[in-house]
Amino acid sequence: MTRSLLIRGMIIGACAGLLAFAFARVFGEPQIQHAIDFESYLARLHHEPEGPELVSRGVQRSFGLLTGTLFMGVALGGIFSLTYAWAYGRIGNMSPRLTSLVLAAAAYLTIVLVPFAKYPANPPAISNPDTISKRTLLYFTMITISILAAIAARRIWRAGIMRLGMWNATLVAAAAFLVVIGAAELILPRILETPQGFPADVLYRFRLASLGISLTLWTTIGLGFGAAADRLLAPAVRRAAEPDSTAAPVG
Repeated sequence: MTRSLLIRGMIIGACAGLLAFAFARVFGEPQIQHAIDFESYLARLHHEPEGPELVSRGVQRSFGLLTGTLFMGVALGGIFSLTYAWAYGRIGNMSPRLTSLVLAAAAYLTIVLVPFAKYPANPPAISNPDTISKRTLLYFTMITISILAAIAARRIWRAGIMRLGMWNATLVAAAAFLVVIGAAELILPRILETPQGFPADVLYRFRLASLGISLTLWTTIGLGFGAAADRLLAPAVRRAAEPDSTAAPVG
């Protein structure tokens, strides 16, 4: 069963990667080009020679972008399917489709939105290449804290249902999650690398496009994998719920 889910997850992930490519091509690439133009303007202003273009912009915005989104989609789809195989039936009495949607929404919250609030995306052209290791480490540290906080919040929620009721347990779990995330955002260092004079509207649209790309990926995975998992798992669930016709009649 896990192998079947994994194959379906990778196929759905590839489809999600294609849709993310289309979104990024329309909404993200123009902002990257604006950032490159700004960087070129600063280089000319300070009479600095521009570095060699190892990969042309045409390749970057077409084949390179497509390769990146496809690889990301397949990888996320595979990881998602393995997580789903473990979580199905363990996180509540939910249908295959609803389980997929809940997991995808949780992934978008913990892996994308929460880290983004502390370390929002910047166009590649305006980031300092010397700090890439530091920025990567801090970003993944924030992802790890977010995931652990979500796991802890769920345990608090489950433990508090019987004593506090569903509503109060949910409030306490959400408050615990927000406290941990707030503390992490206060403790972890800030990264301010946006050059002075960079157009605020370009930065805003790029960050919005970055969130949209991730939303496209996770929405497609959540909906697509839910449909695929339902076709695979629902017949087995129905068979388990049906009475055994071969059993001997009582009396």
